[in-house]
Amino acid sequence: MSSFVVSALKYRPTSFDEVIGQENITKTLQNSLNSDQLAQALLFCGPRGVGKTSCARILAKQINGASKNSNEDFSFNIFELDAASNNSVEDIRKINDQVRIPPQVGSHKIYIIDEAHMLSNAAFNSFLKTLEEPPKHVVFILATTEKNKIIPTILSRCQVYDFNRISIQDIKQYLVKIANDRNLSFEENALYLIAQKAEGALRDALSIFDRMASFTQGNLTSKAVAENLNLLDHQTYFNIADLLFLNDIPGVLVAYNVLLQRGIDNLQFVSGLGDHFRNLMLSKDSSTLKLMEVGSSIRVNYENSTKILSLEFLIDAIEIVNSCELNYKNIKNRRVHVELCLMNLASLHFNGEKKNYIIPTYEYKKNILNVSSKKNKSFNTDTTETSVEYKTETKTGKYKENVSSLDIKKSYESSKDISKEEPSQIPLEYKTLNQNKHVSGFSLSSIALKKAANKIKKPLVSEEKLPKDSFLQKDLELFWKKYTKEQKDKGKNNIASILSLNNVILDKSNIINFSVANEMNKLELHSEMENLLPYLKKKLNNFSLKIEINITEIIKEEIVFSPQEKYQHLLKTNSVLDDLRKKFDLYF
Repeated sequence: MSSFVVSALKYRPTSFDEVIGQENITKTLQNSLNSDQLAQALLFCGPRGVGKTSCARILAKQINGASKNSNEDFSFNIFELDAASNNSVEDIRKINDQVRIPPQVGSHKIYIIDEAHMLSNAAFNSFLKTLEEPPKHVVFILATTEKNKIIPTILSRCQVYDFNRISIQDIKQYLVKIANDRNLSFEENALYLIAQKAEGALRDALSIFDRMASFTQGNLTSKAVAENLNLLDHQTYFNIADLLFLNDIPGVLVAYNVLLQRGIDNLQFVSGLGDHFRNLMLSKDSSTLKLMEVGSSIRVNYENSTKILSLEFLIDAIEIVNSCELNYKNIKNRRVHVELCLMNLASLHFNGEKKNYIIPTYEYKKNILNVSSKKNKSFNTDTTETSVEYKTETKTGKYKENVSSLDIKKSYESSKDISKEEPSQIPLEYKTLNQNKHVSGFSLSSIALKKAANKIKKPLVSEEKLPKDSFLQKDLELFWKKYTKEQKDKGKNNIASILSLNNVILDKSNIINFSVANEMNKLELHSEMENLLPYLKKKLNNFSLKIEINITEIIKEEIVFSPQEKYQHLLKTNSVLDDLRKKFDLYF
């Protein structure tokens, strides 16, 4: 069997022009060589696999080759040391002794110390003097992935070069060049997946590329690469998004379960879903298309899919996914946490008028809502029912569902924030009718029916007819504290703690202002509004109330006490201290 040279070694750059993604550093080093202004101690730091050691070797070769005949061999002037295995004081002392001897060939000796952060503190200290005042014929190049572990005295003596992660686009272009050089067939999106998996490290990308070339036998397809790397390709996210846009909650949960059975990581799925919605947003404008790190064919799919979505919907979707990813590590049942995120996304544009973000010409959804009432029937105070017929067209056929007017009444009352705990205090126009049939709130038909019911009921009673009694600040504080105590008694300690955090303030326009400490508290309080606001409206008999939640950073001021002030404070606690001070003749 013939020996195989891995791509990371075969395609290692031999000149600055071949270095990928570090143009600012290579140009600086080249200009320093041309102007003969190269520092004698350099520190190359950055993530793994971005070209630190390669640039050090290229620079070492060019230092002597710039002034001498390039055909001469100066490899004897280059000393490469692995600090991971040579990290003792004795190893550094050997270097200190060697640098005193000038080179026999060429103008400089170059010492490359790789993984410099592995040197011990004693070795660093032993190296300080030589690094600060090296002989004129010596250049030190230190390379490290952990700059924070280099002691400050070493950093101050070196010229520091920070290497960046290589962009996905640059890695993809380099992989295309290698694939063409090896006569491999490939899909552009497959190379993008490899570049994304490498996370900015070109060496990792080349290692993955070799593995995928062997696995696919020279035919790199996005599907094969995604399966082997245990990643999700773009088409999978398109399928999930289609189910979300169709409000198919059961279908989304089944599709998510299939992904889990494949061994897909929860957090990886959520992160990819966020990238998918981001790409949909970037596709809304031609000026942001260049920010998408996907192939041209996938870019066309994003452009076609995003036409039917509004910008407001995409922003809210990204916010939901981001919140899910942010709280993921703090959740014990993580599967339920992700499933809740998917259900929120599936019902995002189906929860009332404010979240009706899908453009009316939405081609995925072809449901038809037909709300009709019996002749000469309307909402009144007797027990007569109004029958509402809801028809919708599904993939399997047509069905219709009769719903009692009680469901419509409940929907209307919830939209007006009217409490249902004490019906005697609710105006006569809002009293509910008898319920004959129940519709699950989990079904799409019930949600659509509620929207239709709101349209039917809104013209009957205006908001101006609702009570708007005046009340005092102390009344508001009383019922606010009562509600807080009720939540605490129910075991909702978290929301009770937030409600008792600050004082509630009422302004002249019946707007309740309440301050919280952070964004997380604000989100939790927002979810409690559907219970808190109707409670206050009913108790205060004022249905024009509104609540505004503000975020106020609480900054604790540190108070510095003098020794004498500390003594006076302790003296108040124990007067015997004064006798002790006098006995030992202490000053205060």
